[in-house]
Amino acid sequence: MADNINFNQITGKHAFYSVREKAWHDKGQIVNQYQKSDDVLIDAQLNFDVVKRPIITYDAIGEGEGELIMPDVKVPGFFATVRTDTNKVLGVVGSGYEVIQNIDAFSFFDSIAGAENIFYETAGALGQGERIFITAKLPSHITVAGIDTMENYLFLTTSHDGSGSIVAGFTPVRIVCNNTLNAALRGCPNKTKIRHTANAKDRLKEANRVMGMVNKCIPAMSETFNHWAKISITDQQVKELITLALAPNVETIANIKKGEWEEVSTRFKNQLSDAFSYAFGSDTQLMDTTKGKLYGAYNAVTGYFQNVSRYDSSADQVNAILYGGTAEKKAQKAFDLCEAFAQYGGDALQFN
Repeated sequence: MADNINFNQITGKHAFYSVREKAWHDKGQIVNQYQKSDDVLIDAQLNFDVVKRPIITYDAIGEGEGELIMPDVKVPGFFATVRTDTNKVLGVVGSGYEVIQNIDAFSFFDSIAGAENIFYETAGALGQGERIFITAKLPSHITVAGIDTMENYLFLTTSHDGSGSIVAGFTPVRIVCNNTLNAALRGCPNKTKIRHTANAKDRLKEANRVMGMVNKCIPAMSETFNHWAKISITDQQVKELITLALAPNVETIANIKKGEWEEVSTRFKNQLSDAFSYAFGSDTQLMDTTKGKLYGAYNAVTGYFQNVSRYDSSADQVNAILYGGTAEKKAQKAFDLCEAFAQYGGDALQFN
């Protein structure tokens, strides 16, 4: 399966940097210790600039010696975004689009908590370099029940082809299983979008806004997860919660409640089987904070998408988990169900 990691033909290297962990398909540069942004920019093959160039159209009348070349015509209001090192066209954008250089993205990270307090975990580029991503660990962390530690990571992705906004935010990640969590507490969003407009660079400098979001949400998540780690839940209730969280539609849930499994798709039944196996068999689900606990039920859903679910490419996995895809939506559904269970118990699952 294609991973879509950019290959820099000039340097002969793939555009991926990671600390200790191997890159997708064993590609990229793996380092043994954290590096500063200047070095990460180079190791991740992100040390290139992007410029906007006018789009020109031309035409010719006739053939051979009698060919008449018509004057070049500039396409008004549209530009091509081009990598200056490879001259690859990355996309077509409007006149109001401002390119956010890769180095500006790293400057954004450094300004959030100070260059000495940012630990770059991964960085890279996809396609021809039209999309880049960065993740970095903050010095703070969340501890559940005094034993289960989740690091706090910042992430940023931006595109150079006009396809999307700059997305910056944070996510807590469990050290043990590298299980990405998307809590998205009500009234406490974990990410923000910044448009590629004329003032986008200025908005990137608003690092305090992102850090304020982190400082607000981390205590809230810590309180929630520690509360869930104290709430007991039966194995049957865990299965019901997972079923409700993963169900593709209300019709599927209705069929399952009526016991009409023949009406349920084979694909969903296989998905449930895999999710149940992870929920009751993974080492991370057998900890004191997870086994028989509501916190473990939530981790069963998020862990399934991170560690079990199959994706067509690593880019699809990133999109699904962090950037509004299926995994993120299902994680939010699981969070809402857990929140309801914490308040109403088994009645919140609607299987009774």
